[in-house]
Amino acid sequence: MRHGKKFNHLGRKKGHREAMLSNMAASLLTHKRIFTTTAKAKALRVYVEPLITKSKDNTTHSRRVVFGYLQSKDAVNELFTTIAPKVADRPGGYTRILKTHNRLGDNADMCMMELVDFNEAMLEAKSTKVKAKSGSKRTRRGKKTDKPVEAAVATETASAEDATSVVEEAVVVEETPTSKDKSTEKAPKNEAKAEVADKKPAAKKKAPAKKAASKKEDKK
Repeated sequence: MRHGKKFNHLGRKKGHREAMLSNMAASLLTHKRIFTTTAKAKALRVYVEPLITKSKDNTTHSRRVVFGYLQSKDAVNELFTTIAPKVADRPGGYTRILKTHNRLGDNADMCMMELVDFNEAMLEAKSTKVKAKSGSKRTRRGKKTDKPVEAAVATETASAEDATSVVEEAVVVEETPTSKDKSTEKAPKNEAKAEVADKKPAAKKKAPAKKAASKKEDKK
């Protein structure tokens, strides 16, 4: 029966389980990322996160307490010198578990466990998202700014100036006749002159005919 079972024994006795978690914690703090089963990663998270919180107080006592769990001077030195300053402002949640695949042999659920503040790719992606959101944030109930009013006034003044310029051009066109108008005014005079010119040669032609008729009468 499972009365009062509050943690996963991982199929091991107490000594074996503690030694395994100690080695896994030292590897995680040294390499910042490990690959293991999901069950072991969840057990390791409960084991290593209190040690990271303890490293925020960089004293001899806290170093000795952490060394009692890890049993590795290199891991303790890495924890207090490089990891503790980065997680100083983070109130817990120092690790991340990302599921990867199932193991071929026994189909165990595998995952990758890493320290949150040491994944540079995710940190850059978050920073770009925050910048994009801060640049394009819109609220319905935000305060009205003066920029739309200024833009409306500018458009109104521009339209008024365009209307006045159009009216002035129309007035100038009405006052000064174009070359086409002058040509149309001169056209009737030219037509009258052409008619007079056509009539005069006709009269001259008729006059010689009369003279010839008078000469015939004289001969008779």
